[in-house]
Amino acid sequence: VNSYKRLHGGGEAPAKISWGAQNRDAMIRIPRYKPNKENSTRIEFRAPDSACNPYLAFAVTIAAGLKGVESGYELEAEPSPKSLPADLNEAILEMQESELVRQCLGEHLFDYFLRNKRAEWLEYSKQVTAFEVERYLPVL
Repeated sequence: VNSYKRLHGGGEAPAKISWGAQNRDAMIRIPRYKPNKENSTRIEFRAPDSACNPYLAFAVTIAAGLKGVESGYELEAEPSPKSLPADLNEAILEMQESELVRQCLGEHLFDYFLRNKRAEWLEYSKQVTAFEVERYLPVL
């Protein structure tokens, strides 16, 4: 639940689905290599945070990369990149439509993961926060 706050908080975490060579705001960054170090090129995938399951995150990331290579996708600069989900509920809605994630995780794990995340979102949405108490209790 908390992971999405960093994406839209104005820090260096990416808020848009984008890529770039030197752009530190990009979700996928491909830094320039040093002279005579062409074989040392790397890719930085900056969307996952420390609360993610690294096995699932990397499995889906690798599956997406392989699909791109196998399908011959060309990288194009998007003039208006799409925003990353603003909260867990938006992420759930995106994931449930993803055939790539379904194939990568398999039907059983895909359904189990979505079911768990829906339960987590439902539990979170029922919480009364300190902000709500401080802001609204005086006027009730």
